[in-house]
Amino acid sequence: MGTTKQKLSRGEVALGAWNMIPHPNVAEIMAGEGFDWICVDMEHTAQDVQTLENIARAVKGSGKDLLVRLPSCDDVAAKKALDLGADGIIVPCVNTKEEAEQAVAIAKYPPEGMRGASLARCTDYGRNFSDYFKAANENVLVVIMLEHIAAVENVDEILSVPGIDATFIGPYDLSSSMELAGQLDHPDVLAAQKTLLDSCTRHGVAPGFHIIPNDPPQVEARIEMGFRFIALGLDTGFIIDGCRAMLAGVARK
Repeated sequence: MGTTKQKLSRGEVALGAWNMIPHPNVAEIMAGEGFDWICVDMEHTAQDVQTLENIARAVKGSGKDLLVRLPSCDDVAAKKALDLGADGIIVPCVNTKEEAEQAVAIAKYPPEGMRGASLARCTDYGRNFSDYFKAANENVLVVIMLEHIAAVENVDEILSVPGIDATFIGPYDLSSSMELAGQLDHPDVLAAQKTLLDSCTRHGVAPGFHIIPNDPPQVEARIEMGFRFIALGLDTGFIIDGCRAMLAGVARK
């Protein structure tokens, strides 16, 4: 367990990075840098549970939190991710209060939720079951993605659900649901984002945003706006940026 949840509870900024490439070495390299958390994307990639288990081993001991974006709000997927050693889950496309309640429930043991107990890797195969079980509901990080116009319309009901630590605005999906796909600077899209941000502030939930391009001024601008749970780029993007920078340097010479 790293410091992400503690930082967010103190109103601080927690910076993370997105792992798309299904190989533990990639996550291990990223975890060796200055991020607070690493998110394994199991929604839009070839990542599977066996790869996730090896990534969890690679990240262990780094002091960084390991989060998993689930393929859906699914109790089995959440249980496997947490049992393998994830510190929290990111649940995509939460559009209603009921879906938010489900997102919290799949992350927590009874009586607060519905997560099943086991002697899995997270408990050191049973050797640390008692201590892990007692602290798990308090320690687990629950993040929901608000990425549809329906979530904007229902945001205050969604964020009234106890147990949500942070949100993520999915800017591309949000703009698409508004029939403005990819128009991230459109006034209506920006207004929708502002509605989500303001609701997070009212409900004491950390607002989050994924900044994909290598653009530090944009990161600073989002922090000034009030976003505190921020993903910086993708591993695939870091490789592209590195390749282009190297080739540009060679071409200049």
